[in-house]
Amino acid sequence: MWTYLGVAIGGAVGCCARLGLTQLISLVYQRNFPLATFVINILGCFLMGFLFFETLERVSMNPVLRTAMLTGVLGGFTTFSTFSMETLLLAEDGEFVKAGFYILLSVMVGLLAAFCGAYIARNL
Repeated sequence: MWTYLGVAIGGAVGCCARLGLTQLISLVYQRNFPLATFVINILGCFLMGFLFFETLERVSMNPVLRTAMLTGVLGGFTTFSTFSMETLLLAEDGEFVKAGFYILLSVMVGLLAAFCGAYIARNL
C-alpha cells in the first residue's frame, strides 16, 4: 500500500516538474521542434541511470522511497507518450526527416545519458 501511495505522490511531483520545465523551455525556445520533450526525456534518462545505480550500489534507501522516486517521480517526469504523439504529428505534417531525426536523437542520446548517469554513479 505504501509503495502505491509513494508512486502516486512521486508521479504528481514528476508531472509538475515536467510542466514547469516545459514552460521554462517554451519561454526561450519557440520553434517547431519538440525541444522541451527531448530535454526532459534525456534528463530523465540520465537521472534514471544515475539514481538507479547510486541507490542500488552506494546509497542505502528505503525500498518504498526508491520505487517512489524511480517509478513515480521519473515516470511522471519523462514523456514517452508525448514523444510518440509529437513524432506522429511531425510525420503527419510531412516532416519525415525531422520525425526520424527526433526518434534517432532521442533514443541515441537517451541511452548515452543513461550510460553516463550509471557510470557517474558507479565511479564517484
